[in-house]
Amino acid sequence: MAGRSPAVLDRIASVTLSSVTLPLPTGISDAKVLTGRQRPMTEVAFLFAEIRTEAGLEGVGFGYAKRAGGPAQFAHAREVAPDLIGEDPSDIGRLWTKLVWAGASVGRSGAATQALAAIDVALWDLKAKRAGLPLAKLLGAHRDSVRCYDTSGGFLHESVERLKDNATRALESGVGGIKVKVGLPDRAEDLRRVAAVREHVGDAVPLMVDANQQWDRPTAMRVGRALEEFDLVWIEEPLDAYDAEGHARLAGALDTAIAGGEMLTSVAEHHELIRQGAVDVLQPDAPRIGGITQFLKLAALAEHRNLPIAPHFAMEIHVHLAAAYPLEPWVEHFDWLHPLFDERLAIGGGRMHLSDRPGLGITMSDQARAWTVDRVVVDESR
Repeated sequence: MAGRSPAVLDRIASVTLSSVTLPLPTGISDAKVLTGRQRPMTEVAFLFAEIRTEAGLEGVGFGYAKRAGGPAQFAHAREVAPDLIGEDPSDIGRLWTKLVWAGASVGRSGAATQALAAIDVALWDLKAKRAGLPLAKLLGAHRDSVRCYDTSGGFLHESVERLKDNATRALESGVGGIKVKVGLPDRAEDLRRVAAVREHVGDAVPLMVDANQQWDRPTAMRVGRALEEFDLVWIEEPLDAYDAEGHARLAGALDTAIAGGEMLTSVAEHHELIRQGAVDVLQPDAPRIGGITQFLKLAALAEHRNLPIAPHFAMEIHVHLAAAYPLEPWVEHFDWLHPLFDERLAIGGGRMHLSDRPGLGITMSDQARAWTVDRVVVDESR
């Protein structure tokens, strides 16, 4: 093309944004519901970005919001997406900064940067596809599979018998660990449920618990000590997600590892956890902190402190990022997102395996497109 810089490989021709509502088959309850802070979750809002270049290449990415925030993410992405048209999609870091400044008045965390996550993920998917590599290989994989644990069968709306049945199915499917929710108003019932699952799965199966921020400091210390006998991999979010000092005290007092970070929405917020020694296992969520570009910055900080990571949700993205992390990670297995994609991740031997498909290795399904509630195409005409 006349006038094109020789350093420019391609240009972005269009960005298609889709707001997709994923219905859940049953209302999901964790401790936030049982303590009256939230309603049961019946759906998840996804923001998909499909980026097409002048050369005909395509990348796809997604982010999400639970209970609220989906329309806000879609609206913000729609406002800033025109700034991508004509840009070289290889310049991902520069484009992330450009979009942040396009929406600078609403800040650099929360819904504003979560809206950018789907775009950022799509750009990384595109870059890996151009290279003909799975994203993990583009980043530099340390392994071809990662340890995985199941969460989708461990919620508080499930009876103890269902918890045990769900754990059995997950383990038989090839998942390596089981996480159960705690944080009930009745702490004795929490302990009873954990004890029942531990007895059911045996001592050799990795077992985690998640309180979803519902304890105060004294309760977290008492229950944390009571949980020591179950040889847990970690206790997740025992306190408010932003209580770095409280988490640091727990981490220093308990033998069981403290995990957290999934609710934080920026690298800066995670840095405070790291600085205070608040967690033994960091649980970043790429869509929540603004995408893969930000995740890689955070991963460098975590590696510097020799912190294991266990990325939250969105396993289709996180399997690649975890595979590229130097320390042996965990990835959270959720089957909720299966209807959104034509492909499935391979699970076996307690691990989630990378495919040889380029990029993220996912394609939006016809069902995802049927669940689309809003859609916009941004190109030179808009």
